[in-house]
Amino acid sequence: MCRGSDADGDVGRHAGHLPCAAGGHCGSVLQRGLSNGTGTVYAVPDISGLSHQGREAHEHAEGVVLRTQGETCHGEEIIMSVPQEIGHLVLNVTDVERSTKFYRDVVGFQLARYRPNGTGAFLTCGVVHHNLALFKAPEGAQPAQRGQIGLNHFAFKVESYQALQEAHRRLVAANATIDHIVDHGMTRSVYFLDPDGIEMELFCNTFDTEEEGLAFMKATPGQATPLDISAPEPVRPAVPKGDYTTVS
Repeated sequence: MCRGSDADGDVGRHAGHLPCAAGGHCGSVLQRGLSNGTGTVYAVPDISGLSHQGREAHEHAEGVVLRTQGETCHGEEIIMSVPQEIGHLVLNVTDVERSTKFYRDVVGFQLARYRPNGTGAFLTCGVVHHNLALFKAPEGAQPAQRGQIGLNHFAFKVESYQALQEAHRRLVAANATIDHIVDHGMTRSVYFLDPDGIEMELFCNTFDTEEEGLAFMKATPGQATPLDISAPEPVRPAVPKGDYTTVS
């Protein structure tokens, strides 16, 4: 979830209104913006004071309010509302039952729903309704080709380096294809192929806090150092001075 603080930029608190699905306004205050340095400001709406109808209207509007800093409505500055998080991933697969067993028994998801006719399954990390959905691909569907336009891979976080090692052992035992294992600095990652050859990643964070990981990301150009996952956890890197947050 992207939530700003006063230290995130010089935006502070601005009042604004989210357009409702019916064309009116929800009246929710957009709090504490985050600037991306290009004149666009991101904000997280505060819906705590809305009525039930207002909350429903806000939910319809969430993520589709696209305004740039400086635009006004009735004299008030309007700022951008952004998605709170990535919700779920949906994959078309050849065999739903086979893929369900792989993502449940090997990767470690929990099964939230399985369609009796075998056309779909919904899996969860145990908190929300589902994080991953598997749908039966149409007959004659072609497998994804490496490097094609579209999704490169998707990543799922595990709680520790030891959990990542354990997941790697399960993948090996299941004869899954391990594509590569690397240290990205802010994460340690195992890339593998699922039964349909779709590339996925399991990773653990290197730093104790998300703030440290983000600081490392912003300060470095990127790395993918080969990693021996059977060895003890590498020493945590220092966060260097640098700025790789601008587009030239």
